[in-house]
Amino acid sequence: MMQKYLELIMRNEFVRLVLIWIVLDTVLGCLRAVKQKKFNSAFGIDGAIRKSAMVVSVAFLMLVDVLVGVNVISWLPESFQQATGLTKIGIGEFYCALFLLYESVSILKNLYLCGCPTPKWLKEWLEQFLANMTGELETK
Repeated sequence: MMQKYLELIMRNEFVRLVLIWIVLDTVLGCLRAVKQKKFNSAFGIDGAIRKSAMVVSVAFLMLVDVLVGVNVISWLPESFQQATGLTKIGIGEFYCALFLLYESVSILKNLYLCGCPTPKWLKEWLEQFLANMTGELETK
């Protein structure tokens, strides 16, 4: 039973993307910390705890999906379902999508703060978003 559950999780594209995004964000965060000479174990531990909690919550919510079988996309209009081609999104996959959005903003922030070329519109949006929503954007 446990092996089938783990196979189910590892075959899920949403879970795979979350794991890839977590690794990418962690690597970029470390590079940014080295570049800015702000490598701090307290921040590293906080990030590791946050990312571990993401993985554990996704695993738990995927188990809830197996036991309960909630289909979040069925709550959306039929036209949306047809346009996306999605027929089932469980609670675990829904949270995966939210975690992907969260990690994407962090990845973009780390890329920007590492000095990677950033399109002007993206730079402006990222600066405004982080200033308004998180206050995380540091000056270079």
